[in-house]
Amino acid sequence: MRRWPLLLWGLLLPAATAAAGRYPHSAVLDGAAGYRLLWGHQGSSISFRLEVRTQGYVGFGLSPTGAMASADIVVGGVARGKPYLQDYFTDANRALKRDSQQDYHLEYAMENSTHTILAFSRELHTCDTNDKSITESTVRVIWAYHHKDMGEAGQNYHGSNRGSKSLRLLNPEKKVISASLAYFDLTNQDVPIPDKDTTYWCQMFKIPIHHAKHHVIKVEPLIQKGHGNLVHHILLYQCSSSLNDSVLDYGHECYHPNMPDSFLTCETVIFAWAIGGEAFTYPPHVGLSIGTSTDPQYVLMEVHYDNPSYLEGLIDNSGLRLFYTTDLRKYDAGVIEAGVWVSLFHNIPPGMPEFMSEGHCTLECLEEALDAERPSGIHVFAVLLHAHLAGRAIRMRHFRKGEEQKLLAYDDEFDFNFQEFQYLKEERTILPGDNLITECRYSTVDRIRMTWGGLSTRNEMCLSYLLYYPRINLTRCASIPDIMEQLQFIGVKEIYRPVRTWPFIIKSPKQYKNLSFMDAMNKFKWSRSAGLSYNELVLRLPVNVRCSKTDNAEWSIQGMTAIPPEIERPYKTEPVICISSSYLHCSLFLNLLFIACVTVSTLGNSWPFV
Repeated sequence: MRRWPLLLWGLLLPAATAAAGRYPHSAVLDGAAGYRLLWGHQGSSISFRLEVRTQGYVGFGLSPTGAMASADIVVGGVARGKPYLQDYFTDANRALKRDSQQDYHLEYAMENSTHTILAFSRELHTCDTNDKSITESTVRVIWAYHHKDMGEAGQNYHGSNRGSKSLRLLNPEKKVISASLAYFDLTNQDVPIPDKDTTYWCQMFKIPIHHAKHHVIKVEPLIQKGHGNLVHHILLYQCSSSLNDSVLDYGHECYHPNMPDSFLTCETVIFAWAIGGEAFTYPPHVGLSIGTSTDPQYVLMEVHYDNPSYLEGLIDNSGLRLFYTTDLRKYDAGVIEAGVWVSLFHNIPPGMPEFMSEGHCTLECLEEALDAERPSGIHVFAVLLHAHLAGRAIRMRHFRKGEEQKLLAYDDEFDFNFQEFQYLKEERTILPGDNLITECRYSTVDRIRMTWGGLSTRNEMCLSYLLYYPRINLTRCASIPDIMEQLQFIGVKEIYRPVRTWPFIIKSPKQYKNLSFMDAMNKFKWSRSAGLSYNELVLRLPVNVRCSKTDNAEWSIQGMTAIPPEIERPYKTEPVICISSSYLHCSLFLNLLFIACVTVSTLGNSWPFV
């Protein structure tokens, strides 16, 4: 790219320091805190600042997988007192090539005895096929650095000074709250993790605030050091208000035949955190209410431990920290779990490069609950999209009177190891008569048996957790497709009735006789064409409606059958407007020239070095 005069870069540094507010987001990308990324976006462009412990080159990029192949990369530094920044890309074989269209634009650069700092910007959509568009989806950032600059003794390989991290670059700016807020912790105490693939551990807690109304305004994960990959997600449930302190004695494995009966009263999700997520801060006008008779008094913390290597002797003390205040917000927050009800009736054939599941928060459920509780509607401000290892993309589609609205939330680059609440740029109102569809896209090309809905990370889920206000008595709005029509697809004619075993047993035809429905589905000879036909069938099937209240109560529509609405498939994405590099380059030059003139008039003879 063209180099601006060295004087200009030096003059820009004070202005850059004064403009620190352009970078409201930051993340440390390496384990040694030697590579720090700061960023912020405004309008159609995004700005980055890299602070890296090196005097050599710094590499930064966006990758579809977190690896070097087919990545969008920029490399920069300060060599012999002169800044440089080049836009590169890699092909499928990871060969690094200079991009003929230079879309990353250096704003300033500096180097001292320990660090190199680069600040640059680009458009979200550049009209360049070698660049990766930046959207609200997960972005896999890749990074690298070397102690020498590019071109010194050839192309220097970064060696082990590299890595990747999943981020959401377009999340709205988080509100900063006081560091002196009161808080309480809900943490497990020396939980022994079994040497098995998946463990769900449940522990009951009593909320320590019970004398007056307060609002929880921030929730922070407390993940034991070294257990970042072990703790997959944490759910916090509200339990029956009729319990007493005897339920606090001990934790137990969830969903186990011998678990305490008190656990069964905990159905209402009040908070959710998943792997890769950070602290969640509520908007200034909303808080999670605690301390009154209608608020949670006893809560159940469910921790999902993922131990695919069957490691032995693990002890965990992870949990959540809840910050609260007496300075009450205007609204109480609620959570609705939407999507596909977790069940074996949700299944995905093997060998499929793409398979779609849909979970319906039906018109009937929303209409009944909202008409009774909030006819003027509720306002969604954040969404957590959740799937397991086969998940590739998740969307939450929103319909009103049969007309599709803008996507409520989406992640077209879903990363199992990075699941956090997405703050909506604009709150979305859900009205009586609306319906929501959680749409999950999976890939099972590497699997030879059916994938079943279930708790293990090798099973699948398709869920959305909606944070909204004001709180109403609706905790789950989900669905599950009819199983018998699924079985008819593979030729099942009859099952043994009454059903006395689970999974239930098939009576005919002969090739499936006395097999469980799971064994029959695995016995069927699946091909990609059969899988596609099956997918088309499942998406049209009637669904069983789940429409739940707190304390295990149900709305009257619960258990009823509903017909999915006719919708356009696949979802038609909104057209992307890109801005060419030549236009941006001219605009950037004029902006930099203006900043330089202002800086010259205020600096006098004092300015830092590059």
